Amino acid sequence: MDGIVLLIEDEEEIAELLRLVFEKEGFRLLHADSGEKGLDILTQRAPRAVLLDLGLPGMDGTEVCRRIRAKSNVPIIMLTARDDEVDTVVGLEIGADDYVTKPFSPREVVARVKAVLRRAEQVPAPPAAITVADFEIDSGRRQVRTPSGDIVEPTAREFDLLWHLAHNRGIVLSRSQLLEAVWGYDYFGESRTVDVHVRQLRKKLEGIPIETVWGVGYKLGGRAEH
Repeated sequence: MDGIVLLIEDEEEIAELLRLVFEKEGFRLLHADSGEKGLDILTQRAPRAVLLDLGLPGMDGTEVCRRIRAKSNVPIIMLTARDDEVDTVVGLEIGADDYVTKPFSPREVVARVKAVLRRAEQVPAPPAAITVADFEIDSGRRQVRTPSGDIVEPTAREFDLLWHLAHNRGIVLSRSQLLEAVWGYDYFGESRTVDVHVRQLRKKLEGIPIETVWGVGYKLGGRAEH
């Protein structure tokens, strides 16, 4: 697995460290030290993934993420030194695929990139729909019709999580199982990624029967129909 990865990060030491590790894995890492430069590179080149620092000077990472998502579906992994849930939620809500909190292991970052690339390049399954507790989950349109008839379009990762829970309805799935199935990597300790996505699904789909099983994980309850 190789190709171009775009790193938008203002700390040169981090950039150089990641460059060495990614090149060893066969990737070419392009580095931009500001959001503006990163967006310019994105229009000129075709990176397979973007590593985006939230704490950029000038245009911050959330604004860069919004602008990338306005024109591209390239996988985005956020890098943040702020263990701030608000920043994390905002980034995931506007379309980032994953996040890593600094300090991090460079090899972990490579593993995350490989995982999002595997997910992005999978051949999609034939469209289908599952109805759970009067929520119609449509994989073809990647949207959900609520019991009141409203159409909700979760983010890509939120939908993938909901679809996996729906296919395993009634089964308790641990956070590590969900990370591996939906995000595509072995459990690295960032279980909050799952919690944030579940919380956003509950917020967007009021009444969706995603149940917390304390000390284990989550399950989707409710009667289901194909």
